[in-house]
Amino acid sequence: MHSLPFVKVCCISSVREAQLAIACGASALGLVSHMPSGPGVIDEALIAEILQTVPSHIATFLLTSEQSADLIVAQHRRCPTTAIQLCEQILPEVHSKLRRALPEVQLVQVIHVRDERSVEEARNASEHVDAILLDSGNLDLIIKELGGTGRVHDWSISRTICETVNVPVFLAGGLNANNIRAAILEVGPYGVDLCSGVRTDKHLDETKLKAFFKELKIG
Repeated sequence: MHSLPFVKVCCISSVREAQLAIACGASALGLVSHMPSGPGVIDEALIAEILQTVPSHIATFLLTSEQSADLIVAQHRRCPTTAIQLCEQILPEVHSKLRRALPEVQLVQVIHVRDERSVEEARNASEHVDAILLDSGNLDLIIKELGGTGRVHDWSISRTICETVNVPVFLAGGLNANNIRAAILEVGPYGVDLCSGVRTDKHLDETKLKAFFKELKIG
């Protein structure tokens, strides 16, 4: 690794967790609003409270499962992050409406990597957003998985996506201190996204987080 990737620590659930993540080296924080499943969901009032404590140089991502532009815009008004992470499949016209309504906000589309079809999905989405985030969810389940699964997906597909699209790509899905160097070498992402790999009993674990950043710097 010739340069350190942008690191986003997700599923932040308190001011204390936000401060810990930043102190350890996070460049961005992920704040999870209502989801059909998965960890880290907190009330919008708490998201807004945490945002008030985050320094201006730290990026903040609002994770949303909404698919309506009007609902996403309204949600962002209540939770004014620097970026919106779209965890569901979004129609191009919705991307366009969001861009017009929130021109200063970065749009990050999640692609749940399952097979080669994900490459075309990422390519199409990349034409409408500022970044792509590759995760390991499953939209076909009765109760959809939109992230936080702790599973590693096929990194060879992720590598192809990084080489195909013309926007920054974040890698998520089961990343931890034990596999981060291999992940970056194989995929070559712009940034990485952490959740379960730096937590113990659902709480951000300082020891695991420091071990992660140590491995990142060694690489």
